[in-house]
Amino acid sequence: MSALVAIVTCAGDDVDPDSPVLLAALRERGLDARVVVWNDPLVNWGDFDLTVVRSTWDYARSYSEFMQWAASVPNLCNSLPSVRWSSDKHYLGDLAEAGVLTIATTFCQVGEVPSFPQSSFVVKPCIGAGSMDVERYEADDSSAARAQVSALHASGRDVIIQPYVRSVDESGEVALVFIDGEFAHAMRKGAMLNVTQLDRNDLFRREQMSLISVEPEVVAVGRAALAATGFSDLLYARVDLVADDDGWAIMEVELVEPSLFLTYSPDTVDRLALAILKRLDLRQ
Repeated sequence: MSALVAIVTCAGDDVDPDSPVLLAALRERGLDARVVVWNDPLVNWGDFDLTVVRSTWDYARSYSEFMQWAASVPNLCNSLPSVRWSSDKHYLGDLAEAGVLTIATTFCQVGEVPSFPQSSFVVKPCIGAGSMDVERYEADDSSAARAQVSALHASGRDVIIQPYVRSVDESGEVALVFIDGEFAHAMRKGAMLNVTQLDRNDLFRREQMSLISVEPEVVAVGRAALAATGFSDLLYARVDLVADDDGWAIMEVELVEPSLFLTYSPDTVDRLALAILKRLDLRQ
């Protein structure tokens, strides 16, 4: 009997364009791979030899339930400790303390009064996915920003406040995709916060995505960020960078449910399928 692998997503139709190509690659290698919704009450997670978290993009709205689910699932990839760490952007403070250059970040915990920069800035929840519940403000928009902070606090979520990096409008963000600890490919992601929420396409703007080559020193920044997390067993990771006045700064280190943009890179699909096979072999 072939190994049974769950590729975990959220409810919806055609949620993740990566799912079909990953399923095909796994099935070509003799695995029984299935796309499964993380909060489907009919699923018996003990049936799976490996459960791979991929596009659980609604987890922030049901965070406690999601973490309870993750804690209950055997053979979870990425691991529960890395999911717990990466799902809460307080980790940016950990990276900064470790000497990793990150976007300047102010944390505003539930009940605290926010303080905003005197220039363009961004407000986002510490627990969130993609650009959902993220807004950009100008310095004179403090009343609107304060209202957003209050709404997020009312929902029980801590907030981070960051200066808006204007280089994103011109050159976007660079997303470095790593598979099994090794660099796989890089993407350029177009700016998300220069359009309204209604104009954003899911978690990213597909028409502004492109596969790019990056210099070794850029990859080195991503490697350093991953090393600072302390996790050495990551099946996949994505490190998002932006260029600021001091060099390449970390925007996010995504270890839970990052888009890996597999449809742009068949080589990365193969790497991920082989890394999943390797983990199955280690469990035998």
